[in-house]
Amino acid sequence: MPGEIATDRRLWELTGKDGLHFLQGLVSNDVRPLERADGIVWAALLSPQGKYLADFFIVRLAGRLFIDISDRLAEATFRRLGMYKLRADVQIAPLDLPVVRGLGEPPTGALPDPRHPDLGWRGYGLTGDAPSIDWDAIRVAQVIPESGLELIPDDSYILESGFERLHGVDFRKGCYVGQEVTARMKHKTELRKGLVRVSISGDAPFGAEITADGKPVGTLFTRSGDRAIAFVRHDRAAGEMRAGEAVLALDSAET
Repeated sequence: MPGEIATDRRLWELTGKDGLHFLQGLVSNDVRPLERADGIVWAALLSPQGKYLADFFIVRLAGRLFIDISDRLAEATFRRLGMYKLRADVQIAPLDLPVVRGLGEPPTGALPDPRHPDLGWRGYGLTGDAPSIDWDAIRVAQVIPESGLELIPDDSYILESGFERLHGVDFRKGCYVGQEVTARMKHKTELRKGLVRVSISGDAPFGAEITADGKPVGTLFTRSGDRAIAFVRHDRAAGEMRAGEAVLALDSAET
C-alpha cells in the first residue's frame, strides 16, 4: 500500500547546535537518542501546570532535525517555543516538504510511528497519494488520541490520555516544563479518569456528555463503527452508559 500525504500536518526544521538540548528541557519525552542516530520520538509540550498544549514528532533524518506537528497547533506551538529560546543557538523555520504516512512495507527513509505498530510509518519529502487510509478506525481500536480531538490544549493531562502506554513520556529524563505535575500524577495518585474504548449503539454527536444513572461520566470522542474513544471517570464507567440517543458500555476487548 503506498503512502498518503498527511494534509493536516506541517513540517518545521530546527537548525543550530542547541536544537536537541533545547527540546530536551521542554518536552515530555527523552530526545537524547537522536544525538546518536536518526530516529523519531513522540512528545508533548505542557504548560507549567502540567496540562497538554501540543504533541508532535521530533525527527532526525540524514542528520537534519525536524518537527512534524498538526497544522492546527503549529503556529501557537512555535510562538511558545520562541518564548523559551532565549540565547539558545536554535532556529526554527517551516519546510515545504510533505509529511507522508502509510501502512505495510515502509519505503527507504521512512521511520516507524513510535506510538503503536498499527500506525505504520512516517516519511518526509517522499511521494504520496491522496488521503485514503481510515486512521480513525486504527486510533479507536488502539485508543490513540489525536490533537484537537481527544487531546485538548489547556485541558488534557497526558497520563490520562495514554502517553505512557504510547511511549510519549519518559520518567527518567529529568526536568521539563510541566514535569513536576506529571511525575506527581504518576507516583502519588491513582488515575481516576482517562481515555477508554467503548462499544456504542445508536446516535450521539462528537463531544456528547456520557452519563450513567443520571450522573456525568465523561465525554464521547472519535467513533468508528460500533466502537468509540471516550474520556471517563473510571469509578462511574460501569454497566450501561448513555450519550445522546446512544447506549454505551466499556469494550470487553479494551486494550
